Amino acid sequence: MNFRLPSMSGGSNYQPYSIKSNHKIRQSTLKDEGNRLKPELVLEELNSLIGLSEVKNLVLELFAFVQIQKRRARVNLRTEPLVLHMIFKGNPGTGKTTIARIMGKLFRSMGILSQGHLIEVERADLVGEYIGHTAHKTREQIKRATGGILFIDEAYSLARGGEKDFGKECIDVLVKAMEDNKENLVLILAGYKQEMEWFLRSNPGLYSRFPIHITFPDYTVDELLQIGELMLKKRQYRLHSEAKLVLRRILESRIRNGNENEGNARLVRNLIERAIRKQAVRLVKKSHLSREELMLIRKEDFE
Repeated sequence: MNFRLPSMSGGSNYQPYSIKSNHKIRQSTLKDEGNRLKPELVLEELNSLIGLSEVKNLVLELFAFVQIQKRRARVNLRTEPLVLHMIFKGNPGTGKTTIARIMGKLFRSMGILSQGHLIEVERADLVGEYIGHTAHKTREQIKRATGGILFIDEAYSLARGGEKDFGKECIDVLVKAMEDNKENLVLILAGYKQEMEWFLRSNPGLYSRFPIHITFPDYTVDELLQIGELMLKKRQYRLHSEAKLVLRRILESRIRNGNENEGNARLVRNLIERAIRKQAVRLVKKSHLSREELMLIRKEDFE
């Protein structure tokens, strides 16, 4: 993870962008409540997240940096250009989208972005099938994201088709947009660590435009257990002590033998949702159920 200040000389006057992908594009709008949003409330939300200590520290560094630049400007001191485009590296389920959404709120609360919403896209949302189609699709997503963050997941896929692939056209449009919309757009490119490093090496001009690189580590078993218990608490369920031991063993086994696509918070969510369904099957034929029985997840619900 690193945070590099841009050079005052040259043409690196870029500002915030971000990207992430799913087949469906989701826009998180802050609406009226955003007008009352305070940075302290956003930071409180950040600190409530489980794990991610290094990521949280970097977000706090960014917050402090922007605040001090604004204070320096008020007393006519020289300020650093705010270049807030980012690279997120990590496996699925490690909190990349969550952190991007929080950053959108934080930047809005600080007056850096006008809306602070998050637009998530993937290659299929940006790359077309014929000449000119890609530029149009990419500009449409940029237009939707202006005022907030454009988050492109698996961004490395834009460079996998070779020189004749339309992904290169998409990259060119994005680079231009970073300059044209530098006052009100943040771009985040996200994906697996190794693939993102390959992507940046294969597009050397991109590296200098993204000064903030954040690596999202995999969650530990203890952190995943905390995440699971929090998911259940929000749904008004809770784990029996024996069920907690069974869940721990399952997590340890899956992490040891599973693949990177199935781990982290995504794995916990799938296990919790399946346990809730199994609990329903276990209870459905009982005519009398207490509140406690309806809330309790037992070890057999994980079997």
